[in-house]
Formats: sequence, structure tokens, C-alpha cells
Amino acid sequence: MKKSPGKPAKKYSQAARLHDVIRLLEARYGMTVTELAEECQIDRRTVYRDLDALRSAGYPLVAERAEDGTVLYRFMAGFSRLRPITFSLEELMTLYLCRGQLAFLHGTPFADDLDALFGRIRFSLPPRSVAHLERIGETVAPKFQGVRDYSEQKGMLVELRRALLFQSRCALRYTPARRQTEDYLVDPYTLLFYGNSLYLGGFAHNRGSLRLFLVDRIASVQVLAERFEIPAEYTAADLTGSAFGLVDGPLLPVRVRFGSEVAHLVRGRHWHPTQCLTEESDGCLLLEFSAAGEREILGWLFSFLPHVEILAPPSLRRACAGALASASALYKES
Repeated sequence: MKKSPGKPAKKYSQAARLHDVIRLLEARYGMTVTELAEECQIDRRTVYRDLDALRSAGYPLVAERAEDGTVLYRFMAGFSRLRPITFSLEELMTLYLCRGQLAFLHGTPFADDLDALFGRIRFSLPPRSVAHLERIGETVAPKFQGVRDYSEQKGMLVELRRALLFQSRCALRYTPARRQTEDYLVDPYTLLFYGNSLYLGGFAHNRGSLRLFLVDRIASVQVLAERFEIPAEYTAADLTGSAFGLVDGPLLPVRVRFGSEVAHLVRGRHWHPTQCLTEESDGCLLLEFSAAGEREILGWLFSFLPHVEILAPPSLRRACAGALASASALYKES
């Protein structure tokens, strides 16, 4: 980098440099790497290292592309008025316990964020406390089956995360099951986790409605410069409507009897907002609810076979009988 004539480059520690960078970013709405390099009299590579150090230290650094294509770095609005976040020992314990439940994020940028977050927590505590918290975290050992490894889609998830944070419109290439790849223009609203998989929910402009996209099937993401506003009345529940799982459709008035052998697995759990549970004298349990998604309802009920009977509606009972007959045929001896 070209220096001003007769003005020697500064030589000082990273801590002093970071102090200058923080001061400059707080004083201005945004600065480019070139402007920071000139102000601090350091090269651009050092500026990038210092910006990475600020991110790692937890500073809410935002990078925005201006109309002329240059990238401006700034702190989130109101950052200087934010109070430092502190945790009690009990709150830290809860954080470590919850971390073990997030193994399904393996291979995503969110897992990296978690590692960075807990790295800062460990850095701020004495070693003895860290060792104690790590031991507490191991007292809960979740077990996941069929968890997806998103390592190959990590770059794409980084882009989706940026679009979700800054409400940027996206161009998606998506391949639905057993269909051709399609292009979608999407306003991303929500990242949803269901059935050991991640889904992107948002408004699809070429469909004129809310849609869910299985992240596994997203071929590419292009974050566009255009921003959007999320409707004030929107909630994540709008993505699934009255579905038992994710697939919405006609409502089914479901009545199911669970045998006494499995009633304890159903009792005391929340399966659907409309559910009604009735205890029967023989130990069986009657469950009633109204929901959409015949295939998802059947998939759930099959996990309780042979101790479950569908009483209504007739269409669901017939679908169950047909599936059982097909499965039985596979096991008949020739």
C-alpha cells in the first residue's frame, strides 16, 4: 500500500490496532478496508485479520455492499448502547446442557458459531470452572438417528444464513423429489428443523404463496441485492398450516385406539394442538384430533404396530389396511 510522503507506518500491538479500528467503526456509519488501512497506516491483509479478530471476540460486525460495489464494514445499530452479556453459573450449565441437543447441526455454519460461542465462554472463565461445565454437559447424552451431514452444503447454508439475517431475496435452484430441477425467487423467512432435516420456509414469488424447501434438495443459492419485509402477521406455523407434520391438505378427523401395551408411550405427550385423549377401562387410550397429511399420520401410527387401530376416518383406515396388505405380501413364503 502506498504511504503518505514523510509519514512512517505505525508499529504497534494488535490490541492497540483493534482499539483504533473499534473507535473508527463506532464513529462512522461504515468504512471500507482501504479506508481502515489508510487511517490506521497498515496493509489491507492486516485489516482483514483485525476484522476477523473482532468477529471472533463477539463484536457484531456487519459487512454491507454499497451501490458502487464496495464493501462497508460497520457495527450493528445501537451496538455502543448494548450492555455486556453476563451469565450466572446456572445459566451456563443450561447452555452446556442444550449444546448436546444440537448435534443435528453437524456440518453447518451454525455448528461453527456454537463452537465460537462456547470458545468465548471458556476464554472468560477460569480453567477449573470450564472443566466443571464440560463435565456437566456430558451428563446429558442425546442419541440421534438418521442425522444429515450438511458439510457439503456448508457454503450454501452460509449464504442462506446471510439472507435470513438481512432479509435479502434469493434465487434458488431446487430439485423436488421425482421432479425436474426448478428455479424459484424466494423471500426466506424461517429455517425449520423437522424429522432430522433442515427446511427453508418463505414466500415463493413464482408460486405466489408460502413454500417449504428441503435444504438437502437445494442445488444452489444466489443472494440478491433486493431486500424484503416479512409480513407483520406471519408466524412460522403458517408454513405448515393444519398439517400433522409438514404436509398441509384437507383436514382429517382422526380417531385412533392405542392398546394398553403402548398407551404409556402416547399418554402425557403433545401430538397435535387439537388432540383429545380419553382413557378406557381396559387400559387402552383413545386419541382424537383433526389434522392434514395422510402419509405423515400413517407413518407415525405405523411405529405403534401392532397395538394401534384406526377408527376414523374410513379413508385413513383403508389406506392403512392397504399398506399393511402390501407389506404382508412381501413376507409371504413362496
